[in-house]
Amino acid sequence: MVNATDPASRKLLGGTGLYVSPVCVGCAPLGDMPETFGYGVDEERTSRTLEAVLEGPINFLDTAASYGDGESERRIGEVLGRRGGLPEGVVLATKADRDLQTGDFSGEQMRRSVERSLKLLGLDRLQLCYLHDPEHESFENIMAPGGPVEVLRDLKNEGVIEHLGVAGGPIDMEIRYVETGLFEAVITHNRYTLLDRSAEPLLDVAAERGIALLNAAPYGSGILAKGPDVYPRYEYREAPGEMVERARAMQEVCRQFGVPLAAAALQFSMRDPRISSTIVGMTRPERVGQTLELAAEPIPDELWERLDRLG
Repeated sequence: MVNATDPASRKLLGGTGLYVSPVCVGCAPLGDMPETFGYGVDEERTSRTLEAVLEGPINFLDTAASYGDGESERRIGEVLGRRGGLPEGVVLATKADRDLQTGDFSGEQMRRSVERSLKLLGLDRLQLCYLHDPEHESFENIMAPGGPVEVLRDLKNEGVIEHLGVAGGPIDMEIRYVETGLFEAVITHNRYTLLDRSAEPLLDVAAERGIALLNAAPYGSGILAKGPDVYPRYEYREAPGEMVERARAMQEVCRQFGVPLAAAALQFSMRDPRISSTIVGMTRPERVGQTLELAAEPIPDELWERLDRLG
């Protein structure tokens, strides 16, 4: 039986046939991206973090070709290589990206991106690969004959990719891609949290179509984990004053109930039946156990009602 807030449980990922934990480890910060996250992560700490993940109950990891321009994938590949490959039952997803130097978002670039990912990860196929950040090109060019989507579908037909998804930012754009019927999974980030529920229409469309929805950044990239006074940033930039004030109000309500704000932020996503898995960045070995504790924190209905009014 699936327990929505038990990371040891497994849920069918849409129609893919893959079974995944309700928490997915986001590996972007493990690519050492201080310009995005405001801090760096060295290789040794990355290795210890990934080992802790693979020894624990979470079986789902998410990375991308663009995370550290291949560094996240390379580091994951190093760990997997030492372990003799991807452990049985573990699901590893990555994303095909435009060329970060030239901006090339062609079909040929998608093939180059996938081939590099396979090499860096040390794999001969990708279980799940997403078209990543298509907002950097027009929908028409992405969908054109010989374009990115057609090439990714060709790679799927060749057996290089098992399942194809789409991951991006703008919600209307994501819905447009989902409605093509060509994708089995979709990722939204920073747009379905205690502070921002703008992804709600996408969650509904994905649920109606039986497409797996992954919700990334339930902490809004940090403000709901570290607290608004320690980290007043949302989606990797300074948060608006009104949002910081709402976060403070939520933090105070949580304090009254003896519940960490981070637990409420995480479980807000995990308890939604439309969400297949919640992607959480982890950059230290101890974060794995801490995340498991946050997922198991008892939260009374009255607190959810109070938070809903603030949200």
